[in-house]
Amino acid sequence: MNKFKLQSKFKPTGDQPQAIAKLNSGLKNYKDQTLLGVTGSGKTFTMANIIAKYQKPTLVISHNKTLAAQLASEFKRFFPDNAVHYFVSYYDYYQPEAYVVSSDTYIEKETDINEEIDRLRHASTNSLLSRKDVIIVASVSCIYGLGSKEFYQDLSVKIKVNEKISIQEFLKKLVNVQFTRNEIEFKRGTFRVRGDTVEVFPVESSEDIVTVEFFGDKIDKITKVNFLTRRKKETLDNIVLFPVKHFVTPETTIKRVNKEIENDMKKQIKYFKKNNKLIEAQRIEERTKHDLEMMNHVGYCNGIENYSRYLTGRAEGVGPETLIDYFPKDFLLFVDESHMTIPQINGMYRGDKARKENLIEYGFRLPSALDNRPLKFKEFEKKVNKIIYVSATPAGYEYDRSGIITKKIEVNHKQKLLVDYIDLKKKVKEKGSAIAQQVIRPTGLLDPEIELRKSKYQVDDLLNEIKLRTDKKERVLVTTLTKRLAEELTDYLNDLKVKVQYLHSEVDTLDRIEIIKDLRLGKYDVLVGINLLREGLDLPEVSLVAILDADKEGFLRSETALIQTMGRAARHVEGKVIMYADKMTNSMKRAILETKRRRKIQEAYNIKHKITPKGIEKEIDDSFTKNNKVDEKAMKKLPRKEKAMLIHDLENQMKLVAENLEFEKAASIRDQIKKLKK
Repeated sequence: MNKFKLQSKFKPTGDQPQAIAKLNSGLKNYKDQTLLGVTGSGKTFTMANIIAKYQKPTLVISHNKTLAAQLASEFKRFFPDNAVHYFVSYYDYYQPEAYVVSSDTYIEKETDINEEIDRLRHASTNSLLSRKDVIIVASVSCIYGLGSKEFYQDLSVKIKVNEKISIQEFLKKLVNVQFTRNEIEFKRGTFRVRGDTVEVFPVESSEDIVTVEFFGDKIDKITKVNFLTRRKKETLDNIVLFPVKHFVTPETTIKRVNKEIENDMKKQIKYFKKNNKLIEAQRIEERTKHDLEMMNHVGYCNGIENYSRYLTGRAEGVGPETLIDYFPKDFLLFVDESHMTIPQINGMYRGDKARKENLIEYGFRLPSALDNRPLKFKEFEKKVNKIIYVSATPAGYEYDRSGIITKKIEVNHKQKLLVDYIDLKKKVKEKGSAIAQQVIRPTGLLDPEIELRKSKYQVDDLLNEIKLRTDKKERVLVTTLTKRLAEELTDYLNDLKVKVQYLHSEVDTLDRIEIIKDLRLGKYDVLVGINLLREGLDLPEVSLVAILDADKEGFLRSETALIQTMGRAARHVEGKVIMYADKMTNSMKRAILETKRRRKIQEAYNIKHKITPKGIEKEIDDSFTKNNKVDEKAMKKLPRKEKAMLIHDLENQMKLVAENLEFEKAASIRDQIKKLKK
């Protein structure tokens, strides 16, 4: 069995050794633990050390694709010899099936599937079924139904050298698991025949294909080959080819469930007619009969997942099989940025249920569609073996689950408990709680200083602060409350010859790549944003974070949001935060108290250990450019269609590394694409 092998030139420092030791020890006794780690304290490195010690398959859940991709990239660097995968929703565009009562409008499900992310999802499940040293970094899409693990595993095509099987039998097996024959456009999930050789493009692969050579009715040789260069990479004794889709069902099962679906359809028709809903009765009959006909003829239908309860043999109300079910029972779970991720997991079921009930009420779906859903929160909790919540700002749920039970709460602290560091460690020991703090940064950097200023003339005051920073070649982040204000402030500063740009959700992903890269390179000195300047942005050149209208209580100015935003200035030796406000809100008070508490601990640690804080120097990485240049000689030999496929693949890679915040890599891929298109 392969073991996790952590590879890093760094060793745990600061608070990391005690956090690693405490959490590792806690895995023996507790189901739930919490890692309270400040921005820049190396929480991911701590997680990696725990994984290396625990040696169990690990799932890491993050609340958005960007941070999930960033974490996956970091874990790949720590575990280059192990299986690290990225599992998120594969929809670039997703319009769920819905019915709008007020306008009598039925909206059919529309999707635009990102092929590269679909490949990564299959790579995740394939690794989980074939090895133990697996880390999957996922968004909350991992709690949605994924099809039957048993069917997916049992229907896979297993072959070995010297096995007696004809080419025709082998091709039939491939077709049964939804591979298609394509002699022209050879891509994932297809196969082609070259004399006595069958070439298969596995669904989880981006560049390697499998060639299966036959001698009569026997497999003579199995080889892994690079699709582009045709160079042989490995000779295999055997291989497992997994189905092209996760929702795969044996033909016998489809025939078996026909009667069940028809019976439920008849019950629903009877219900509608009894309540004088004749249109709905006609609707459900036509829809269900059409779906059954499709399933019987081609093995699937649009929206087949709505019949998953029948196909997997689940009882009514029983939760779906998800990615979590592909893990062994003793797996380890990290919930990253748990203050955001836990509420997101908790809310998924309710939103899905409301939409489905509407479809059922108006005859577009059978009641069984309610069981095609994400996990309920209680179901999620039951599936978990060992869980560690990771956040700079844990919420009440994490503290409660980790055993912090005390009546002593600081002033205005309603949901969370933020007590003195020594006091907290004492309580943890006495109460048997499972929480580890990571307040000290390996670089010795302190939490930023915070200054309060009146909001009157805030823009003019900000302009002076920007000039002070730009004279020292430092960068500034400014956070506003609205998109309009971000754009107006950008225009105003632009008119005053400030090198500034804005960043918000409506800015195109590729433009976002350029903006953040240009900020680091010095094309811009100031970046103005709304909610994108919180978790995830690692910009060591930024020495000032300015928060406009800090006293406007709400989601963007909550205690958690303020602490996370202020953390963007914690990567610089002279990091500073200016809050523009006319009053002190409870959220501001709590955020300032917590930041001062951390800063006090950090200063004391630095004095005791004679540490001088050092800024983070993060060079613009060109290693991807060096290692991922397109082989120009091979390119000249490529047919036009295969060249187009390569461009498409590079475009997918560019989007992924952009979501990973690896903007320089994305730009280098973009330049390669431009060359290929010439």
